[in-house]
Amino acid sequence: MSEFFSALDSVLSGLGQLQRESDHPPRATRSALERLRLTSAPRRSEKAERLAPLRERVAVCTRCPHLAAARIQTVFGTGNLDADIMFIGEAPGADEDRLGEPFVGRAGQLLTKIIGAMGYTRDDVYIANVLKCRPDTPGRSAGNRPPTPEEMATCLPYLAEQIAIIEPRVLVALGATAVEGLLEFRAPMSQLRGRWHSYHDTPLMITYHPSYLLRNQSNTEKRKVWEDMLLVLERLERRITEKQRGYFR
Repeated sequence: MSEFFSALDSVLSGLGQLQRESDHPPRATRSALERLRLTSAPRRSEKAERLAPLRERVAVCTRCPHLAAARIQTVFGTGNLDADIMFIGEAPGADEDRLGEPFVGRAGQLLTKIIGAMGYTRDDVYIANVLKCRPDTPGRSAGNRPPTPEEMATCLPYLAEQIAIIEPRVLVALGATAVEGLLEFRAPMSQLRGRWHSYHDTPLMITYHPSYLLRNQSNTEKRKVWEDMLLVLERLERRITEKQRGYFR
């Protein structure tokens, strides 16, 4: 969808020059194209208006008192409100807690590369976590811990509301913990990845968390994640180049 509007914006920006300089100007009028954009544009402003009070509720949430007391700030989510793809991780880490944005550490940098290899940028997709607070680590000055099932169940309604507002065409769950938070069951990743699931009627692809690839950097493991992303691209009817199909073989 975002590609459509980018292309339409390019047409609009060049139309005036074409009509001024051409002996045979295009018959399409700028007003007609502007009307097309207005009538075709997704309800981005409406989505932003609906997300704003949700963001405010998350920012002051104390449903998990131990997390509220330990966090620097909540990490709501970021990206295109009209995104076709929504990536979902498990919880913020120390970097995310400090900066207030999901996936900004080493795992986030790798996720950005994966998104780029798919032909998108971070501005094209939406990224969020099941848990909006960094899991506390009492007595430790560094490191992260996975969220508990109880913490994720408490926070899941916020994510469910985000998904309902943004209406992505595809969800991508990153890692077994995120899957447990979304679907409320745990199973080996080898049994979950590589096939389609569903979350409230939205197609859901499950793949390894980028941090897994940082620990397991063989092409075999990278290929597994990439095959999952190819399935996402096929579901979205995106053109896939031969080069893309051959990554990590």
